[in-house]
Amino acid sequence: MEENSEYIELDTNLQQLLTAEQAWHYHIVPKKTNDTDIEFYIQAGEDIDTLTEELEMLFGKTVRLHETPEDKIHKTLGRYYRKGGSKNTKSQSTIDPKNFEDLLPQLITEARNLGSSDIHFEIYEEKARVRFRIDGLLVERYSIEKDEYAGLINKIKIKSNLDIAEKRLPQDGRIFFDTGESKFDIRCSVLPTLYGEKVVLRILGNDAGNIDILEIGMSEYDLANYLEGIKKPNGIILISGPTGSGKTTTLYATLKLLNKETTNIVTIEDPVEYTLPGINQVQLKESIGLGFETALKSFLRQDPDIIMLGEIREKSTAQMAIRAALTGHLVLSTIHTNSAWATISRLTDMGIPPLIIASTLNLSVAQRLLRLLCPVCKRLEKFDSTLMPRSYKPPVEVKEHYVHVGCADCYYTGYFGRTAIYEVVPIDGEVGDLIKTGESDPSKLLKEKGIKTLSYQAFEVFRFGDTSLEEIYSYLLNTEY
Repeated sequence: MEENSEYIELDTNLQQLLTAEQAWHYHIVPKKTNDTDIEFYIQAGEDIDTLTEELEMLFGKTVRLHETPEDKIHKTLGRYYRKGGSKNTKSQSTIDPKNFEDLLPQLITEARNLGSSDIHFEIYEEKARVRFRIDGLLVERYSIEKDEYAGLINKIKIKSNLDIAEKRLPQDGRIFFDTGESKFDIRCSVLPTLYGEKVVLRILGNDAGNIDILEIGMSEYDLANYLEGIKKPNGIILISGPTGSGKTTTLYATLKLLNKETTNIVTIEDPVEYTLPGINQVQLKESIGLGFETALKSFLRQDPDIIMLGEIREKSTAQMAIRAALTGHLVLSTIHTNSAWATISRLTDMGIPPLIIASTLNLSVAQRLLRLLCPVCKRLEKFDSTLMPRSYKPPVEVKEHYVHVGCADCYYTGYFGRTAIYEVVPIDGEVGDLIKTGESDPSKLLKEKGIKTLSYQAFEVFRFGDTSLEEIYSYLLNTEY
């Protein structure tokens, strides 16, 4: 452990000596420990005798306390001991990495309270650890003894209905988690690695009732184009972006809007992340031959009005989706590409003729999530234009910008929450003509139509002081058109 001028740096082993509740209640930070002694930093002015007595009773060891400035204690607690995803969330209860009966449900509860999307269980040559993905970045939370790691993984596999004897092949399962207060699903992915099995638990939402298309972050112009595209009775809407970019949320918000008593909506998903009453949702099961293509063939015999495919992965699924759109159905799906126009190139690579793409594709959408600067601590500075990528020409001059700082409200990360940025390309007659010609540079036409690229949208979030240059830098480099 090292100290710097602002806070005390803790490794994971020291950090997990205390729960968030204990650390904030006593305002203490662990310094070091052994079999008989434990040392803490405390803020100046505390009643040392009373605090020592309470801590020795709590930990069963000889306690030594070291006074440290109050500001440094608070910054350290804010950085390492998150109380929860919101100010109304209660502090976490004790989590003991050696108590496997309680560890898994408590880890899941803590991750959900912190707003984490994934829990990573990883093993290496010398150690094993648990990390949470919070606001798009992984944060190490716990260290686990190597000889106890296999027992924890077996417990996860049993809960996920997986084969604990199979350690050579990847496996996928599902856990239904019921806390009494809330119920939600967890997707489990097991991957054999050099030193053991790595497990990732994806925490899924259960109810899409609070998702609203008007509140997902689209600009008025993009939203108008999007709503016009989904109101068409047939055709395809494709949403592109990497894993964790919010594509599923956009799809469910769309389905919620389209869900009416007079329409038959069917979905095939991997996994089913939200439940929507009135929609027929099917879980993909590749192990028994129920893939996207097979399900889509069956869907067409179910008299559907709207079909949602979790993802278009290969040529055969793309061709089936096109066929469904040509026979009078509205098809929604996701695809992995770098931009909205790259989706059209991807479909062409899958063997779909440009003429068919132009006549069936209603909308091509690309989206990403950007971390937002903490509104409490962000700092305004003069902007140096040389900080921009050399290949990027900003649409307007920036004289000042905000930088991340870090405070108790954002757990000293400098960021709090995320926002979505979108690139919405409606396929009208002019854009369709461009697709038929195989044009790879649509920039002139899209600019004339007022369509904003991801790089432009990212720049706007930065220009208005809501995010940092570091957060959007990669988008400024990736200006395809």
